[in-house]
Amino acid sequence: MTAATDTAPEVGQGQADIVLDVVVLGAGVAGLYQLHQLREQGLRVRAYEAGSDVGGTWYWNRYPGARFDSEAYIYQYLFSEALYKEWSWSQRFPDQPEVERWMHYVADRLDLRRDIQFSTTVTSAHFDEDRGRWLVGTDRGETIDTQFFVACGGMLSAPLENVFEGQDRFRGPVYHTSRWPKDGVELAGKRVGVVGIGATGIQVIQTIAAEVEHLTVFARTPQYVLPMKNPDYGPSEQAWYKSRFEELRATLPHTFSGFEYDFEHEWAAYAPQRRREILEEIYQDGSLKLWLASFGEMFFDEQVSEEVSEFVREKMRERLKDQRLIDILVPTDYGFGTHRVPLEQGYLEVYHRDNVTLVGVRDNPIARITPDGIQLTDGTVHELDVIILATGFDAGTGALTRVDIRGRDGRSLAEDWGRDIRTTMGLMVHGYPNMLTTAVPMAPSAALCNMTTCLQQQTEWITDVIRHMKAQGKSVIEPTQEGEDAWVAHHEEIASATLVPKTHSWYMGSNVPGKPRRLLSYIGGVGTYREKCDEEAAGGYPSFRMT
Repeated sequence: MTAATDTAPEVGQGQADIVLDVVVLGAGVAGLYQLHQLREQGLRVRAYEAGSDVGGTWYWNRYPGARFDSEAYIYQYLFSEALYKEWSWSQRFPDQPEVERWMHYVADRLDLRRDIQFSTTVTSAHFDEDRGRWLVGTDRGETIDTQFFVACGGMLSAPLENVFEGQDRFRGPVYHTSRWPKDGVELAGKRVGVVGIGATGIQVIQTIAAEVEHLTVFARTPQYVLPMKNPDYGPSEQAWYKSRFEELRATLPHTFSGFEYDFEHEWAAYAPQRRREILEEIYQDGSLKLWLASFGEMFFDEQVSEEVSEFVREKMRERLKDQRLIDILVPTDYGFGTHRVPLEQGYLEVYHRDNVTLVGVRDNPIARITPDGIQLTDGTVHELDVIILATGFDAGTGALTRVDIRGRDGRSLAEDWGRDIRTTMGLMVHGYPNMLTTAVPMAPSAALCNMTTCLQQQTEWITDVIRHMKAQGKSVIEPTQEGEDAWVAHHEEIASATLVPKTHSWYMGSNVPGKPRRLLSYIGGVGTYREKCDEEAAGGYPSFRMT
């Protein structure tokens, strides 16, 4: 442990068990790199992780079929060439076990485990205004006295698990995809129901269909899907992407999405036939490129959106053939790219199997779970042995609102965000001094970003501002009200110019009843966001007050 076991003096009514400079919440992609950076500054820092090992989303999401849909060679840390090149990926889009092994490699290579406390949930964090420090509580009954509280809890880490009446009375097991048992689940010969056809549900469905006796899929919101092309990587492919390290390090932080590709085509510059050819060429890439690097006008122009959307619909209809399947699975009431776009491998063809039943629940919703299965509003009961909930997350906010976080004057973050979701650049929240954040609303890492690109940038900004404070002899930092108002206004101006806020999805918080409606992710682009963060730092942090 890095000088992190000093005994604390008495604090307020109780006594802290540990005194630190920084508590890091989480040991996923952001938490590991944040821990490494702050430890390099010589700070007393410890990460607290609810899981029994590192990995974050790649620890919790071990459901059948879980895998990357970012190319593996860009979903990596870029601060160390040696760290990058000493790991070799076996595929373009590897599966969860391989990604988890990579996370272990990073933790071991950087010797991070000695400063991570596993199997520990942070339950509270209260700011002591008199001392300018946080008191952080855990489910082990510990209290940590720390100057900074850095939240790296993840964008999609608060699952929506208890969503149906009667769920606890079902005779068989009910699994949420993000809480899949480490030892796996025996599904062979079982009648399995999957609720949800978002990115996670799609991966599960296409993976288990051939294994189970019968699969019943409950589908509410149809999704535009793109086929994944996932070649194996041998020595030549690994040498190819490793040779591009400097190129990727120079490129990824400045594209719109943090991927290696960027928008390079202007809709008005091409005749209709050539537009179609470009869409076909990009479609054949077998990646997210059609979404993130084809025609940017589809996010702003309804006509362009409709033409690109219809292109994808055509591709889906060609594969589905059956009109009933098409009616349930092909979107018509929102534009391509305004929701999360999943990649798939043979997903649509699953519905042609004799042992698969598709149940549309948009007009006949799930009413409850009974001891025998799932009952719809019209009274129909689908009998099942196992239920899998791919019902999503309280995205962006849930990781922190499920912790009792109290800022100045005892204000509650859950209550504040329950009224209006606001941050300053996704890095801090007014009223919560010395709490620095990653993967929260109003930064691109809340969605619309290759996560490692954005999380590296945010943790580096946090590291730099703490270093700046130390150099200036400052101990407390907080966004000003004016600074936060300006960022919220900028965020809303950009968001409202797009078609995304017109849709209903977790991007807008629409999947959580009562959640304030706001585009969770900054949509101005990863490169633009980085520039604005850099400008803030270069200008002496004018949107923040340091004392």
